[in-house]
Amino acid sequence: MSLLRLDLISASPEQTQAWGAVLGELAQPGDVYALVGDLGSGKTCLVQGIGRGLGVLEAIHSPTFVLANEHKSGRLPLYHVDVYRVTSAAEAVGFGLEDYVNGEGVCVIEWAEKIREALPPERLKIVLRHLGESTRGLRFEGQGERYEVLLIEFERRIRLGDATRN
Repeated sequence: MSLLRLDLISASPEQTQAWGAVLGELAQPGDVYALVGDLGSGKTCLVQGIGRGLGVLEAIHSPTFVLANEHKSGRLPLYHVDVYRVTSAAEAVGFGLEDYVNGEGVCVIEWAEKIREALPPERLKIVLRHLGESTRGLRFEGQGERYEVLLIEFERRIRLGDATRN
């Protein structure tokens, strides 16, 4: 399977959200975005932007204690999954991860590295890391043809400055 990578540096939470909004605008039913990063690296901030790009009306918060939040007010459902407290891929399957991954919406999984074996082979992996107080590094890895095409269009849009609008 092919892999396309894109490395970016976000100077602010607003920029991270703007990039997320572009991902939300480009999202298609069945997309899976696997987020990896330490506490405070910007995962939920990115998901908030994805929700904005999908047109989600309600506030988006990390579902750490409930495992998943479903936001259905946008053009596609947003399944926001947080597996921080999950101990294995088998446990993720046990709580119904497949329903979200195979659903008609966009499934965004925080702490995806904890359940790597339960993830579909084709997905958009996004690694977030601290570079400074509000600066974050984001590595986008498109795994599979759908996500390579997504990343090419994503990069085109942000290079044109589309991602800086509010």
